[in-house]
Amino acid sequence: MRKAKVERKTKETEIAVEINIDGSGQGNIKTSIPFLDHMLELLAQHGLFDITIKAKGDIEVDYHHTVEDIGICLGECFKKALGDFKGIKRYGESTVPMDESVSSVVLDICNRPNLVFDAPLVKEKVGTFDSELVKEFFNAFAQKSGMSLHIKVPYGDNTHHIIEAVFKSFARALDMASTVDKRITGVMSTKGEL
Repeated sequence: MRKAKVERKTKETEIAVEINIDGSGQGNIKTSIPFLDHMLELLAQHGLFDITIKAKGDIEVDYHHTVEDIGICLGECFKKALGDFKGIKRYGESTVPMDESVSSVVLDICNRPNLVFDAPLVKEKVGTFDSELVKEFFNAFAQKSGMSLHIKVPYGDNTHHIIEAVFKSFARALDMASTVDKRITGVMSTKGEL
């Protein structure tokens, strides 16, 4: 089973993450940030990952530390659960609409972290959640998981819809890239390693 646990405790946050890549889409998410909980539940469901996250942070300051550290822990946990990368498809892509918005995600699980984030967010906040933290989350995830992650939103009017489309398309692309293909011997690279 491709499972992992990661814990992180700093002066700003205390986070515990568990993931089962070969799950059924069950999310048990408690971050104290309701909008983020909703997005991470979508990530679990649309990626068919079982994810448990318990997070406490200095949200009285703002949500930045908590959101970024959850991205760090989830990225690290995902990489740990993948193990030696043998047999995985490596590349994934997905385009998902959400009402008037659409998001495309292309990613490569390659041990060369990179984020390209081209997603204009119409409003600065969704409820109490700062929209700019979406990029911070995905940057932290990409850095710790070692993936090259490209997110593009060509259009959309509602910031909630845009962010939701991003999380859903990311989940589906990640599911595709992490899928084991029995035809693949070793890792999907002519170098013989990622």
